Amino acid sequence: MELCVALDMPTFEANIDLAKKLRDKDIWLKVGLRSYIRDGEKIVKELKEINSGFKIFLDLKIYDIPNTMADAAESMSNLGVDMFNIHASSGKIAMQEVMSRVSKAKNPPLVLAVTALTSFDEENFRAIYNESLNKKALQFAKDAYESGLNGVVCSAHESSVIKSKTDENFITLTPGIRMEEANDDQKRVATVEFAKKEKSNIIVVGRPIYNSKNPLHVVGEILKRIEL
Repeated sequence: MELCVALDMPTFEANIDLAKKLRDKDIWLKVGLRSYIRDGEKIVKELKEINSGFKIFLDLKIYDIPNTMADAAESMSNLGVDMFNIHASSGKIAMQEVMSRVSKAKNPPLVLAVTALTSFDEENFRAIYNESLNKKALQFAKDAYESGLNGVVCSAHESSVIKSKTDENFITLTPGIRMEEANDDQKRVATVEFAKKEKSNIIVVGRPIYNSKNPLHVVGEILKRIEL
């Protein structure tokens, strides 16, 4: 299991400062929607300059018509990021077109599909998709697997089931990871230990790190828990 640190700070400078504190760690860094809209390609280049070994996850959750998604995927592939994501609910045709376009890149990044956002609870998910969360998330994962994607973004609660119905090597990236149990806007959160038990490949941790007075210590603690 690997650690991905979410760079969701309110300024470019704060994100870069956090990355510099973590420059000696073998980790992923997540550049999300706010950071990329505000800072653009500059933040990707700056992070690679801090440590060329940083693996960059561009978390934009692309969702549009197939050709537009494929165009966006091609552009993202040329940014030098190591992974990006799209929405599985865009459908198989869109996902297949994305993978066809990405495969032509010199260094193709990993592509993951978002199944169900971890902010959803059962009631709110069903109101939109008219299906149970667990059943639909699994179907989205199967669609992504059959479309040739590398993995999915899902909650830790769905990780092991998805692997059992697709492939053990199908990547599961799980956001909403906390050091301890917590209640906030993320409904389906989990601890590091639970995510590991459920075979998550990459855990995304944000607030417990960047809200800490000593983020380097917190990252070290998470890495220790991963290695146990």
